Amino acid sequence: MESQPPADIVEQIRDIPFYRDALSRGWFPVLGKSDISRGFPDGWMTPRLRAALESGEAEFAYGGGADHGRTRIVRPASFPLRSSYRLWSAHPDLAPTWHQGCRRVFLTSVPSTEPGVRATGAVGGRTGPRGGSRRRGESPRGPGAGRPDRRTVRFGLRLDPERWGRGDVEHMLAAIRSEQRAHHRGWYHLECSGTRLAQLVRKALAWGLWDRFPRPATVVTAYEYTPVNVRRYLERQLGCPVVELVGSADLGCLYYSDSGGRYHPFLDRLSVELVPLAPGTNNGLHGLVVTSVRNPYMPLIRYRPGLCVRTLGGGADPTRVIRLCGRESELLPTAGGPVSQGDLDDRLTAVSSRIFLSQLRTTGPREARLLYTTFDGEPLDPARHEALTDSVGDLTGSRCAIEHRARIPIGACGSYTWLVRER
Repeated sequence: MESQPPADIVEQIRDIPFYRDALSRGWFPVLGKSDISRGFPDGWMTPRLRAALESGEAEFAYGGGADHGRTRIVRPASFPLRSSYRLWSAHPDLAPTWHQGCRRVFLTSVPSTEPGVRATGAVGGRTGPRGGSRRRGESPRGPGAGRPDRRTVRFGLRLDPERWGRGDVEHMLAAIRSEQRAHHRGWYHLECSGTRLAQLVRKALAWGLWDRFPRPATVVTAYEYTPVNVRRYLERQLGCPVVELVGSADLGCLYYSDSGGRYHPFLDRLSVELVPLAPGTNNGLHGLVVTSVRNPYMPLIRYRPGLCVRTLGGGADPTRVIRLCGRESELLPTAGGPVSQGDLDDRLTAVSSRIFLSQLRTTGPREARLLYTTFDGEPLDPARHEALTDSVGDLTGSRCAIEHRARIPIGACGSYTWLVRER
């Protein structure tokens, strides 16, 4: 049965114009990103929000990525920080060092330092940690700009890691080292896209800069899918827990992993339903539908953020999620049901721990090519090449060619695209 919000949630949204029709019908449909963007911001405007915008307590922002036009949101000026800090202070792997005053170093891409995201300056761009025009902790523009975040410093990197030069890496490591030295025990938390951080580690190793890379107390990979091999590589090289946060900019964290790779729901003022993506089959893939009142100015009722998961036993219990599988919009339809990024990642991981990045390109009704890179830059041996060909072909129901590449181009939004439909 579809879940409807309880009476206390209904009371919290009663004066929001966006929900007027649902309130009159007594039924709340599932919402997508295009739904909450329609008529924005008038549909969310209440006297309380208007006053918060005027005072700087609320701000307009974007849902993330390089294409800021996708989803506009309005939120408390400190919304991302409060959500993150609440989780970090209770997380089994993060809390011990966090309560010792650890600083949080967040490595982001240059497009993410544009409106709506706090930033310091771009390494390899127009400014850097030494010459950035903004003081640490300042917001580039909008209500609430300039509010200090005393626990977090953000640094921008070029969008494409292939363009990071030695000087870029040296500047970044110097900036990280400065933050690490600020703690009395030399502890700091490092947050970054998992694949982008792995690129930074690889370049530091290749260019003889590894001794300048201060080891973090913990690593957090947030919101973007992190391949299993990448997480294990970071754990191996950095020698610390690697924690994955699963969520979105408009909701905050929904699930988090621990150092053992197990997922736990973070149900702070939020509830989750799981909806089968292949009903009537035993495929077991589910989409998330979230009701959240974390953001008092834009509470989202039965909102579909577009993430998919698998559960222990294949049921719809949101507390039994065992696998983050990527985005619903990037599923590959097959005769056996939809195939997710996580499904392909599991096949690659089972064949070789050396596989770094991958991209599946469908070239015909039953034909595909899998492009892959390795951490050491060398192709797989013939036996593993054959095993990968068979495994990916079995998963996709296609005749699949496997090709080793020196690099895979990054997407325009700053993440690697795992599925490309060429036909």
